[in-house]
Amino acid sequence: MPDHDFLFALEISGDADTGRMLDELCTVVLGHVGLGAPAIAELTSALSGAVAKSGANGARRCDVRFVARGGELLIVVSCPGAAEWRTTRALPAS
Repeated sequence: MPDHDFLFALEISGDADTGRMLDELCTVVLGHVGLGAPAIAELTSALSGAVAKSGANGARRCDVRFVARGGELLIVVSCPGAAEWRTTRALPAS
């Protein structure tokens, strides 16, 4: 786990490469905070599903945020016209 808090945010569009890019991004960010392969796979799947669901509701872009603060990781997906999706995970102790 990093020894400091951070915020990583990006805006994604619904183009064909978004899914692959989002999977790779999750692997790197979630690995950086010390999560193991099962948690990374679970969160990547959930995040991809949230983005896909928002796209099915007509959203052409979504904001994705990873926030590490106080020993917890918050992931938020917000898309115009769709309900915000969020999940949290405790970060491993260093």
